[in-house]
Amino acid sequence: MVTWDRLGELRLVIESSATETLALDVGWMRKTTLVALRGAGEEGVGEDVTYDADEHDRFPTLELGGDWTLQSFSRHLDGISLFAAPPQQDAYRDYRRWAVESAALDLALRQAGTTLGKQLGRESRAVGFVVSTRSDGLERWVALQPGIRFKLDPTPEWTDELIAQLRAWGNVEVTDLKGAYHGTSVDNPADPELYRRVAEGLPDTWIEDPALTPETDAVLEPHRARITWDAPIHSWADVEALPFAPRCLNSKPSRFGTLERLFEFYDRCADAGIGLYGGGQFELGPGRGQIQLLASLFHPDTSNDVAPGAYNEGGPRSGLPASPLAIAAGPGFRAA
Repeated sequence: MVTWDRLGELRLVIESSATETLALDVGWMRKTTLVALRGAGEEGVGEDVTYDADEHDRFPTLELGGDWTLQSFSRHLDGISLFAAPPQQDAYRDYRRWAVESAALDLALRQAGTTLGKQLGRESRAVGFVVSTRSDGLERWVALQPGIRFKLDPTPEWTDELIAQLRAWGNVEVTDLKGAYHGTSVDNPADPELYRRVAEGLPDTWIEDPALTPETDAVLEPHRARITWDAPIHSWADVEALPFAPRCLNSKPSRFGTLERLFEFYDRCADAGIGLYGGGQFELGPGRGQIQLLASLFHPDTSNDVAPGAYNEGGPRSGLPASPLAIAAGPGFRAA
């Protein structure tokens, strides 16, 4: 718990709070909520990445005023409902909790006149990132950015020809099978034949979130060293519950809900020799800079799915920032 110990006792004065809905039409309406906590002449911000658009329209009024430490504030949140009614998915509770706690961290650091890196004794480094996209448009991306790296979601429609082309390019770092999702728009059921073709056809990629059944486990057993996890990981306890020890994991801060759970996870993964790469949740506002900052401090040289927001706002085109991304850390918990 070394990392959290450097943060938990930071003082935090909250005098008021406010929220603002952010929206972007990308063929579907993505909404998030900016959470602002204010006190002592400073403002801290966080972002709720809940995927149910209606939840952002009924965000409740937050009564969080007081004089706290980050740790006591987090304990206070344990007894507060951040939703007007139970959300559709339990994961949304963690997403909203993360928004409030990251705003509190930002405010506490700004009130202390310091940055997250300075408080932790860590230096921010340029972040290598991958572009998470579908298979259409890949040739255009490669033509525009020969050094581009991808995180791709294989589907049964992938042909052997496409897999062979991807292998020839040599720029796919993660294949996300999305087998750990249930009841979402991105569910991808277990498919032993697809898993075999991807694992054998792209031998240098991480294989993320397979759905393990007796059939798929038999296919993937020779490739276990490349299997990594995302959706099931909300705490260190989830790592201990995995069917076999991982070499690497996808770390999405918003999945952890609390700062304490996230920083315990970082420390324990470091102790266990587990590598990390960062992931995002289609952040529209300051949350994207915050996950980029965390990647720059804890795992800058890995397959971070934290590309600048411009990559979500259109197809292949010139002028976009290329990897690695320089991170200028501003006061508090945010990228300047």
